[in-house]
Amino acid sequence: MGNVFGEVFKISTWGESHGPAVGVVIDGCPPRLPITVEEIQAELDRRRPGQSDIVTPRKEADQVEILSGVFEGLTTGTPISLLVRNADHRSSAYDEMKDKFRPSHADFTYQSKYGIRDHRGGGRSSARETIGRVAAGALAKKLLKGVEVRAFITRIQDIAMPEAALAEFPSAEAVEATPVRCPHPETAAAMIERIKAVRSDGDSVGGVIECRVRGLPAGLGEPVFDRLEADLAKAMLSLPATKGFEVGSGFGGTLLKGSEHNDRFENRDGQVRTASNRSGGVQGGISNGEELVFRVAFKPTATILQKQATVDRDGQPTELMGKGRHDPCVVPRAVPIVEAMAALVLVDHWMRQQAQNGSFPQ
Repeated sequence: MGNVFGEVFKISTWGESHGPAVGVVIDGCPPRLPITVEEIQAELDRRRPGQSDIVTPRKEADQVEILSGVFEGLTTGTPISLLVRNADHRSSAYDEMKDKFRPSHADFTYQSKYGIRDHRGGGRSSARETIGRVAAGALAKKLLKGVEVRAFITRIQDIAMPEAALAEFPSAEAVEATPVRCPHPETAAAMIERIKAVRSDGDSVGGVIECRVRGLPAGLGEPVFDRLEADLAKAMLSLPATKGFEVGSGFGGTLLKGSEHNDRFENRDGQVRTASNRSGGVQGGISNGEELVFRVAFKPTATILQKQATVDRDGQPTELMGKGRHDPCVVPRAVPIVEAMAALVLVDHWMRQQAQNGSFPQ
């Protein structure tokens, strides 16, 4: 069903925003992978709330517990269950939303689909569901030996990194240097000021995350329906607040002619490489050995602290003002989530490649 992701390396997330806990079950992880609570926690600390003054002030330690599948610091090959308990939920802030639908939120659609919904903090539609993805992503990243997955913010509303600054693969230190996770200091400062300004107005903004992956061999991906970029698109658009995905040149490539857009092949140090990378590292749905490059668009946070027109469950016009603690911009905390989902897709395809072909052709 819709709570399971992956074909060989498979995850199933569970839990609601204001329930006792959230977590994930990972099936298909190879045995004897060294993993510690601290390694998983390091990734969760990057997405937890309350980590800076530009995100939600909800205070959650997000301490992970390993319930199964790991023995004496090694995975056993059996299902791995990871749990994070919810502590700082204030459900009374959502009482009014029990009968009123928040504009652009999942309230109406969940009610329409199931005839019942957990209105507290958005229930299953809350971004707290992504805790399980990030925890699983920590294992996926460790399995991807020699592969670097790096996501970072390139745009908040109309404030964008200059094109020249996008030429280099950013370091983890540069990305984590500011709470907005933009590796260009001047742009990051402007982004932070914009987020603080809209927060003071009770409003919100969105933005764009770019993700780059280097170290991938050529040959990763499946033809037709399970193309590498198709699975990446599904992974990214399954995240809360996402509204767009593009790989390589993306929509900008439509402005070029074929003679301008084509990535010319060349022999570089005895290997087939491309002189440019407008394909974003994927051709025919299969990795070509170049840097994988894609971008994800996130809309402004739906719950805002302003009075808005809406309707109740009976369809009667009413007004609703958001309450509770919310990110004025979800994008900074989405960076590690994008990395996690990218790693999960890549590990799954890597294992599918090994299952079908044994290894990559030389």
